[in-house]
Amino acid sequence: MTVSKSKRIFYFDALRAFVIICVIIVHVYAVTRNYAMPEYDMIPSVKWLFSQVLGNCFRIGVDLFLLLSGALSLGRVWDIRSFLGKRIPRIVGPFVFWGLILSAVGILLSYYCGFEFLQSFDAYSMLQFVYGAFMATSHGFEPYWFFWMILGTYLIMPIFNKWLANSKLEEAEYFLIFWLSTCLFDYTLNFTFPVKLSYFTSPIGLVVLGYYLRHTERDLLNNPYFALILTVLSAILTMIVVCCLSSPSEMFTIDRYSLPLAFEVIGVFLLFKNFNKFNMSLNFTKNPDGVFRKFVFALAKYSYGIYLIQGMYLCIYREIVPYYELYSHVLILFILILLSSLITMCLLNKIPYVNRVIGAK
Repeated sequence: MTVSKSKRIFYFDALRAFVIICVIIVHVYAVTRNYAMPEYDMIPSVKWLFSQVLGNCFRIGVDLFLLLSGALSLGRVWDIRSFLGKRIPRIVGPFVFWGLILSAVGILLSYYCGFEFLQSFDAYSMLQFVYGAFMATSHGFEPYWFFWMILGTYLIMPIFNKWLANSKLEEAEYFLIFWLSTCLFDYTLNFTFPVKLSYFTSPIGLVVLGYYLRHTERDLLNNPYFALILTVLSAILTMIVVCCLSSPSEMFTIDRYSLPLAFEVIGVFLLFKNFNKFNMSLNFTKNPDGVFRKFVFALAKYSYGIYLIQGMYLCIYREIVPYYELYSHVLILFILILLSSLITMCLLNKIPYVNRVIGAK
């Protein structure tokens, strides 16, 4: 059943929009961080810190998407066939469509414009490039690893849904205690813990967390000031870790499933969920027909399609946008990629049949 726009929960749309913003920021960081690397010293420069904030504190996009998947899908009454019959085509269709279309674009850009998506144009090389696109190994398609991760997550979610639909939230808390242990030992300390906790690890741990955070009634977790403090302190902890483990020749990148980012993603989710409790007079965020809400809704609606195409736009703009200085370069790349991806999705959504496979929700 199609949910009408009026029945949508706005903070979910806002989170989904924020997810794609985070993803683009991190990918822009990946191609610009070398410009800031020489700025590292005993006391890193503002430019170096700026770059690392982009690359590490915003490395929560995928985590937030997993939280949203759990918040929206778990604990509800549905059977495996209906769930998989709805979710799997929704991610497979756009993945195949954009994989084929953008592979062709990459080949044409390489042949006619000198882009370096592939070096030779014999049949084997082109087929290998297309195969690599779907396997997330070809240039411009590295973000496609996300499809295989989310596919595996969807396949196991019916099992967890059956458990959570018939359990109290305290049982989810039991699970999440061990999930946090995996964040600490497996992804932060890189320590081989004697007890194997692979059944509790991310990404499924984040899915369960999303369900829990949506439904919990604990006062602390519904306090917007706690969410704000947790978000800020987690970001500061992340930057302390990054500064300590980086060097003049290498910028350390924190694991997306590490404990500091686990706390940050909890804080951000709760901040969006409880934002209205700040009682701030931000009327532009409340008008359903206003520009702000329409923009947020568009980003949320097209977020999956934007994710699949933004990598190609990044490769193109990286080659044609001249570098002047870090701040403006990052801003220009981010705006160009976001708007180009969004406009592409809006235009294709107007074409019958095509709009079914572009990744519009």
